Amino acid sequence: MQDNKQSVILACLNDIEQSICEINEFLPEERNFFTFQKDIKTRKAVERNLEIIGEAMDRILKIDPGFQISDSRKIVDTRNRIIHGYDSVSDDVIWLIVNHYLPVLEKEVKALLK
Repeated sequence: MQDNKQSVILACLNDIEQSICEINEFLPEERNFFTFQKDIKTRKAVERNLEIIGEAMDRILKIDPGFQISDSRKIVDTRNRIIHGYDSVSDDVIWLIVNHYLPVLEKEVKALLK
């Protein structure tokens, strides 16, 4: 049973890493908030990947509530807000998450996958 839990956590970490990779591919290297704000396809694609990250983190926390990822509960809460409070999610909050918090998460996930 322990092996199954570990394989689920590993799969979730891989999903998080893949979603971060996709977000980075959607955004140009020279990031500009106003360009992002005008591009609905990119905004929706980024939001969808944040939903996936949050869902994967939720699954990890259900298996191991003490799992060591910075702001893991906030990641799940962000997913819930995007899905359930979609009309209250602002572009500037998404932008902040992508540019400030996602790089930290990416480093932690890559370290865990090694």
